[in-house]
Amino acid sequence: MTHLTPLEVVTSYHAHDYTLQSLFDSRVAKDPDRPFVEFNDRRWSWGAFASAIERTAKMLIGRGVGKGERVAVMATNSDAHVLMLFALARIGAIMVPVNPEFGVKEAQYVMGHAGVSAVACSAETVATARAACADIKPAPWFIAVDSADYGLAWLMSLIEEQQAGSLPQDISADDTVAIIYSSGTTGFPKGVMHSQRNFGLAGERHLARVQLQPTDRSLCILPMFHINALFYSVASAVAAGSCLIIVPKFSASQFWRMAADARATQVNVIMAVSTILARRPRSEFVPEHTLRVVNGAPFTQEVLDVFLNEFGVERIVEGFGMTEIPGAFSNPYEGPHKVASMGRPGVHANPDQQWTQARVVDDEGRDLPDDTTGELVVKIPDLMQGYYRDPEQTRAAFRDGWFLTGDLVKRDADGYFWFVARKKDIIRRRGENVAGAELDRIIGEHPSVSEAAAIAVDSELGEDEILVVVVRKPGQALEAAEVRTWCAERLAPHKVPRFVVFAEALPHTPTHKVAKFMLKKDASLRERATDFAAQTAGAR
Repeated sequence: MTHLTPLEVVTSYHAHDYTLQSLFDSRVAKDPDRPFVEFNDRRWSWGAFASAIERTAKMLIGRGVGKGERVAVMATNSDAHVLMLFALARIGAIMVPVNPEFGVKEAQYVMGHAGVSAVACSAETVATARAACADIKPAPWFIAVDSADYGLAWLMSLIEEQQAGSLPQDISADDTVAIIYSSGTTGFPKGVMHSQRNFGLAGERHLARVQLQPTDRSLCILPMFHINALFYSVASAVAAGSCLIIVPKFSASQFWRMAADARATQVNVIMAVSTILARRPRSEFVPEHTLRVVNGAPFTQEVLDVFLNEFGVERIVEGFGMTEIPGAFSNPYEGPHKVASMGRPGVHANPDQQWTQARVVDDEGRDLPDDTTGELVVKIPDLMQGYYRDPEQTRAAFRDGWFLTGDLVKRDADGYFWFVARKKDIIRRRGENVAGAELDRIIGEHPSVSEAAAIAVDSELGEDEILVVVVRKPGQALEAAEVRTWCAERLAPHKVPRFVVFAEALPHTPTHKVAKFMLKKDASLRERATDFAAQTAGAR
């Protein structure tokens, strides 16, 4: 089978104007009968989905949704997410994906801040969604994305009805299509706005990253309230004119059976997913799977070796992006691959389309040489439009037109970038900067450790002391002294933690990052921790 270059893939369709309607129509025109979306027992062709988009858009207009209005989708993954995204884009409205596992207070903040006029929800989320929207005026209306009988009209039934009216013609590629709320690792989440143009560009960029072909079948296992699923999995399938297989949520035990049954050829993962799969019982592995490419980050050498050598995946693609800057970096598809690196600045499917411009700078914005740690600043065509209803945070995120990532990185002589730490995850100890992320990684490599998080706590002498919170693997009897010894054998003395405390679990953000801001608020951690400075003083 001929392998098309990314440019050949995108130019095999007629040109579009980067509205979602124009992008979708260009793919439909080539062959409306080929498969587009599969979800459970539903199979959509490109042509059938195009018709459903039009009917859904008319239904939304009939219910009063206008241009610029925000509509929330709070449910586990389904084809309804894709249908709502494209239907809302068709009328210039905005999708606000909401984590279906949110409690009332979390959902209340997001939906209230976005000011949603409608909510698409499921049986599992309807009670939370209703409670979360209780104070929004005018009150949003609700629609069901599943067929369970809980008093709401079902989306799929509604769009089977004849929809009257006409659709607007003033839709622009620069209209906002989605507000995606960040994880909120430092407090309240920010609503990241992206345009219809950004969606199309990100899809073409990801197509180039993983060399997606029109014949590929992409498996979407990551949640659609996150940038990865929407702007990588969904957008790249549309850009390639390929097929998207949607599963409600990731299941480690069923992953390989699901991938094999779906005949999936490509999947996007995050570190937690790839690590879990690499360590699952091999009895769950299905050798006849057809996965060609696994995209994600970061990978350890252990996990990379398992996927390539044991699982027989042809290609691992490792990269880096943020909600604000999707698809910014990746290791080249053809290599060389530098394990655990962010890779090089990304390229678009069209090599003439400039993509990531990246610099490493000091606190004054001056460029730093290779192998020197500084803040990553970026310019990129699919850069966010800003933070919704937060002009102050939007202004603070930029300097002279460059987006300030808040990430400390290094660039090597080959042009590969390496993540060091979040600027806010730096611990200042004995006059030296210590990256919490480095400690997390080193301690996490201990065979008895499931997860670890290093945070700064106050020192009696000023600056910071290091406290690490460690989660043992089930059945392990790891002691605090063993953690400290493990660090002392692998790290400089000023990086060895003073405090070690064990916990049953760490708090996480909705996108599976450790919520260190929550750990820093927990004064009991220091009280419960083993203090090695006190032990040393007592031994004198």
